[in-house]
Amino acid sequence: MITIRPFKSSDWPAVWAIIEPIFHAGETYSWSDITETQACDLWVEKVSATFVAVDENDCVLGSYYIKPNQPKLGAHICNVGYVVEEPQRGRGIASMMCEHSQADAIRQGFLAMQFNFVVSTNVGAVRLWEKHGFSIIGTVPQAFQHAGGYVDAFIMHKQLDSI
Repeated sequence: MITIRPFKSSDWPAVWAIIEPIFHAGETYSWSDITETQACDLWVEKVSATFVAVDENDCVLGSYYIKPNQPKLGAHICNVGYVVEEPQRGRGIASMMCEHSQADAIRQGFLAMQFNFVVSTNVGAVRLWEKHGFSIIGTVPQAFQHAGGYVDAFIMHKQLDSI
């Protein structure tokens, strides 16, 4: 049984163990050389909320953060980042976190959710976000320096009047 609950500071070592290889792989996030301190600041400290997906033993399987996409006059649209531990992928955890994040965004008063930088080669994520009602509203050509060369990044968006 997988549940999603608010992040506790004692979760950080498990979250960092998930984030570190994902970020350092340089395939889906642009922070390939991020330090643990910088990652904690990004994922926990400078956000509205952080959540973890856990199993029945409270072992962290994935995490997401939610924050305003822009300050002040743009703060009614949120931005979210997700990570799932590699051995746990394919179990629907990212889908559960996406649904949970939309409900939490509505609870926080956000009107829409926007992903600013979905790497086009991350076809699984693009497909999942589209399944959850997100649309590609823009393409930034050659925005991401992938190992195989420069690839596009998508801006994806969803109004949150209904989930």
